Amino acid sequence: MATAIQGHKMALKGRARAALATVAIGSFVAGTISTVLLTFVAKPIGELASHFQATDYFAITLPAMVAVTALVGHSLVRGLLSLTVGLFIGLIGLDSLTGAPRYTFGTLRLLDGVDVVIVIVGLFAIGETLHVASKLRSTPEPPAVLERGRLRTGYLNKSDWGRSWAPWLRGTALGFPFGAIPSGGAEVPTFLSYSIERRRARKKGRDEFGDGAIEGVAGPEAANNASFSGVLVPLLTLGLPTSATAAVMLAAFQIFNVQPGPQLFEDQSTLVWTLIASLYVGNLILLIMNLPLIQIWVQVLKVPQPLLYAGILVFACLGVYSLSGSGYEVLLALLIGVVGFFMRKLDFPIAPVILGVILGPAMEEQSAGHW
Repeated sequence: MATAIQGHKMALKGRARAALATVAIGSFVAGTISTVLLTFVAKPIGELASHFQATDYFAITLPAMVAVTALVGHSLVRGLLSLTVGLFIGLIGLDSLTGAPRYTFGTLRLLDGVDVVIVIVGLFAIGETLHVASKLRSTPEPPAVLERGRLRTGYLNKSDWGRSWAPWLRGTALGFPFGAIPSGGAEVPTFLSYSIERRRARKKGRDEFGDGAIEGVAGPEAANNASFSGVLVPLLTLGLPTSATAAVMLAAFQIFNVQPGPQLFEDQSTLVWTLIASLYVGNLILLIMNLPLIQIWVQVLKVPQPLLYAGILVFACLGVYSLSGSGYEVLLALLIGVVGFFMRKLDFPIAPVILGVILGPAMEEQSAGHW
């Protein structure tokens, strides 16, 4: 979000290519440095976590979940209410201890619970699309000004390079540690980086913020990409998601019967190191692909927004239908999407819902038999 503030202003000034170029290069720099840090710190933390007991995990998970909930939104009360909604959805189905149905409302289809993928698609795809589309008439977007001219190999001039490299490094230094702690994921370091770059620009008497400053794109994007590698530290070593993105990844692991945690480095070390190696390769491939394709990406600005949002809804519903070929799950995703729409309308954060859906049942199992 922080990247989009100045990136959008640059696009309106006809500098969409420069904005995308600094994003691509900054992501590569930050991603590579943070992946190196992940390579060296993940295993020692995993070895330390191998001595944890079930109650220790509960004690770590609870404050982490509350901390993320408190930081991702503007209101602690709204965040806790969102978390409560997620915990409620996560507990739908059969009780893991007694086998009794909970919150199924007499519906047999809910005995297996609500698939986390349905919740994610409903909230992040359907709900968010409905929310953005609902504002089209009231706040129409001004048309973006695209640069004219033939495709060039370089989009950053000498001045852009000089103004970008330091924000890339500062963003990396902020992103990795904030990603590794329960701080709400990338939101905190990206906006912190944005604030730092804006303050530094003002001290230098060069405050273009609000009118398309490249530092406001370079720093936050580097922080955003570096935070992802930081997020993998608690996710892989403790099985603890500290952001909505990590929660989605944890759900993906669980779909393939892989449980992140201290034993992951011992039981499936090949998987872990392959994953880390793929981050190096992925960063390089993205850089190689994104720079030549910038000319294509900027053309997305020309796609009519109603068509774009309609396409997102169609593919979201198709994705849910592909899970089991059931129209019931599509309807359930649409229902959750409507709930997500009103949550966004009333400024309730979405990330705590996902955390509650995933961590609620896990915390219940960890505490079972101890309290």
